[in-house]
Amino acid sequence: MSARSLLVTGTDTGIGKTHASVALLHALRARGHRAIGMKPIASGCERIDGRWRNEDALALQAASDPRPAYDDVNPVALPEPTAPTLAARAAGVTVEIAALHAAHGRLAAAADIVLVEGAGGWEAPLAEGLEHRDLARYLGGAVLLVVGMRLGCLSHARLTARAIAADGCRLVGWIGNRIDPAFARADDYVGLLSDALPAPCLGVLPFVAGGVGARDALRLDPDWIATL
Repeated sequence: MSARSLLVTGTDTGIGKTHASVALLHALRARGHRAIGMKPIASGCERIDGRWRNEDALALQAASDPRPAYDDVNPVALPEPTAPTLAARAAGVTVEIAALHAAHGRLAAAADIVLVEGAGGWEAPLAEGLEHRDLARYLGGAVLLVVGMRLGCLSHARLTARAIAADGCRLVGWIGNRIDPAFARADDYVGLLSDALPAPCLGVLPFVAGGVGARDALRLDPDWIATL
């Protein structure tokens, strides 16, 4: 592969993987890296100009430089907003893993770093016969964890970190995302997570109502990229 790749996973679904991925793409680009986002399998798509399009995948495409073709960012776009395995069955789609690899290869040929966003949490299947660990290993084994800052996140994050290691992959960093603006102990939990997780915190994103933002929220250590 001509680029470093990083799988972005989360402590659960709906905890801001895209929000964190977009912020990280901008931070990498600010350091002079050609950075591209990818969401290989996306459920919950809408029909735009006759093609299925996913909001998260569009956000990743817009945050990428150079700007990739949508079909490479999101090779499998599924209409139903449910688990990808169920969405694929409902749509009558068989996910061809070789096609995902080919799309990633085209992105990697134009980039220094490719951020590949998974679906749901680490143990959620991506498709029939495809787990996050399989995709992460193909990409080189580096994993970034997005932690939704809320009650229960400490256990979810620690369990996910252990599962990543047990699957033979490397947790290279984590990003906190303030998904609950009423969570008063978020700063204390960041401290606990920093002590518990075997990888550096790249930053904690502020709460953004209903979408992706905070493009300047992360300040990356220049040596961090060497860990990928």
